[in-house]
Amino acid sequence: MLSPSDPPPVELINSDGHADFVLVCEHAGIAVPRRLESLGLPAGESLGHIAYDIGAEGVARRLADQLNAPLFLQRYSRLVIDCNRPFSAPDCIPEVSDGTVVPGNLHLAEYRRRQRYAEIHEPFHRAVALLLDRRATAGSPAVLVAVHSFTPRLAGGPRRPWQLGVLSNRDGSFAERFLGSFQERNPTTICAHNKPYVVDDKGDYTIPVHGEARGLPHLLLEIRNDLIGDPEGQHRWASLIADGLIDAREKKHVNV
Repeated sequence: MLSPSDPPPVELINSDGHADFVLVCEHAGIAVPRRLESLGLPAGESLGHIAYDIGAEGVARRLADQLNAPLFLQRYSRLVIDCNRPFSAPDCIPEVSDGTVVPGNLHLAEYRRRQRYAEIHEPFHRAVALLLDRRATAGSPAVLVAVHSFTPRLAGGPRRPWQLGVLSNRDGSFAERFLGSFQERNPTTICAHNKPYVVDDKGDYTIPVHGEARGLPHLLLEIRNDLIGDPEGQHRWASLIADGLIDAREKKHVNV
């Protein structure tokens, strides 16, 4: 499916970063393979929140710099394939996203679905797994942080008041520690645990596979995208989040 002119599915930033943190941004890109012909969507749709997590890449890059942490960026639009979904999830390759029909995904043959998964999803997560394997072999710590953003309002839905959501599933210890630290430092910010989404095995991939299955401290961040749509907002939120992550990590070491 991918041609020589298409970008590789994974970009590793700061590969030599030696911080405990490993950053992942699964919805960073808006690329669509040339052979998929824009999925039949008009050009404007490729820039909306249904195609990628607005501002998440900018925040993640700044976090990687501030923390000196490696960062995995996924280059393809979530409309091509959602790299934070297992293959069995209905919206791994969505036919409709927030009310918008995606013509290039309608009635997709099984082998076409598997082709996208094999050429984009699997290489991205294989790269993440290899780095985490190397850290485990070396006895180096790893705290997994997935960086996302969310739209203030879905089509026809209520306004979402949260500015920051901190998500986890079976093990909420690091997420709750981070959230407590963040709220102490930023008492006027509206933030919550497991809002506006939740993590589970059926609808998520990164946290269950790379975080929970390995027993790593982890969390998934959801930042409201109207707050990080420009470089100034991205820099501000990266700084706030970096402080909270460092504090939560230090509290973990104290507790141990």
